[in-house]
Amino acid sequence: MTHSLHSLPFSNSFAALPDVFYSRVAPTPFQTKPTLIHFNAEAAALLDLDPAVQHDPQFVDVFSGRQQLPGMDPIAMLYAGHQFGHYVAQLGDGRAILLGETTNARGDKWEMQLKGSGLTPYSRDADGRAVLRSSIREYLCSEAMHGLGIPTTRALCLIGSADEVYREHIETGAMITRLAPSHVRFGSFEVFYYREQYDHIKTLADYVITQHYPELAEKPDRYLRFLQTVVERSAHLLAQWQAVGFAHGVMNTDNMSILGLTLDYGPFGFMEAYHAGFICNHSDHRGRYAFDQQPDIGLFNLSCLAQTLLPLIEFDAAKAALDSYATYFTQAYQSLMTQKLGFESSLQQIAELLKELLQQMQQSRVDYTIFFRALSGVTIDNAPSDVLLRDKFIDRERFDRWLTNYRACLRSQARSDAARRHAMNAANPKYILRNYLAQQVIDQTARGDYAEIERLLTVLRTPHAEHPELSHYAEAPPAGTDPIQVSCSS
Repeated sequence: MTHSLHSLPFSNSFAALPDVFYSRVAPTPFQTKPTLIHFNAEAAALLDLDPAVQHDPQFVDVFSGRQQLPGMDPIAMLYAGHQFGHYVAQLGDGRAILLGETTNARGDKWEMQLKGSGLTPYSRDADGRAVLRSSIREYLCSEAMHGLGIPTTRALCLIGSADEVYREHIETGAMITRLAPSHVRFGSFEVFYYREQYDHIKTLADYVITQHYPELAEKPDRYLRFLQTVVERSAHLLAQWQAVGFAHGVMNTDNMSILGLTLDYGPFGFMEAYHAGFICNHSDHRGRYAFDQQPDIGLFNLSCLAQTLLPLIEFDAAKAALDSYATYFTQAYQSLMTQKLGFESSLQQIAELLKELLQQMQQSRVDYTIFFRALSGVTIDNAPSDVLLRDKFIDRERFDRWLTNYRACLRSQARSDAARRHAMNAANPKYILRNYLAQQVIDQTARGDYAEIERLLTVLRTPHAEHPELSHYAEAPPAGTDPIQVSCSS
């Protein structure tokens, strides 16, 4: 069964909590007539929403904040957070409004949130708007991450306007409809811990457990199990980020999902030339959120969450839960990298191979995604493709020694070249959302050409497939292209 726009069942369980957790506020519509730039049929399927709704004359009005559907109860959620390591006492949804939630036929609940929908009580000195540039980047990247198999929020539609929004310069405004089972963050708990409102922490924890971890609801140690589950999910998420070369850019605790989703796409970046210290946020002057710092920041953020739960959990138990993070992360990361290298089981030699390879890749600034995809072409015996690989490195003799050791490990696992190549291509994407590709979409969309969004989404949704007719999307940035600087407003 699919729903029309007006048969979509809406409620808002979060709005049923005491109003200390949120503020009721309606979206502020654009002053100029909004335009549907893109409709995501795959995301609509999550809601059992008939894709024909995009042609409903009221669709744009609903998802640009001009009209509400029955059952919608718009709110802006309250939270705090550690931003660049410093606690900020009150943040909250400053440019996003939660419209409500709907449940599909499979029993999956999806919250709908308008991002860029105007001022809220938590906007502080901001305007509550989002610009087309940042909205396109989030719209594309949330779908790219889903295509990579990485837990993430989704996006139903992208709506633009001619309204002027001021950032580094004047830009046009946009809204995306963001989907997630929950938008609760680590910072949603922090605000009440630092206010010493511990009853509210229990209320929020009970809500999250009931809604999203129901298997824990009747356990006497449910709060500890809740923390342990979030630790495990977050560790796996960070391992996936590291394996695919994704840098979030602003891993504040208010940007960490209680469900282990990738949340809030701002100054993100997929690493191109390999550099362990890759910084994608030009505001991150000290490299706090550099690529190689992300696993440790994940633990820092989890420790902030664990602290908020101390009124409900014994200190030693909370510490033990945090101590398990390193094991979860290491196991997940080693497993993912073992698959990327084409092995079925992890060995100490494989860990040494990976360490040496990454050092060489950094020295020679080898493209991370392109190299690992090409590595599947290596055969147990010497092959002409080896020349193409070794030419990517400055010290070719050093790489030759690495390749010899790599082949020796491949032989030890007695796997055919064909089987390994198939498995490696399933573990190593051919396509990622490179900044220059996103910028091309931004530029063309600003000119009124929306077709590039769907073309790029074709490869991002199935990034491990070959797509020979679209293979130019797998190429490194054109020679002479300046690196794109990305800010927190992006």
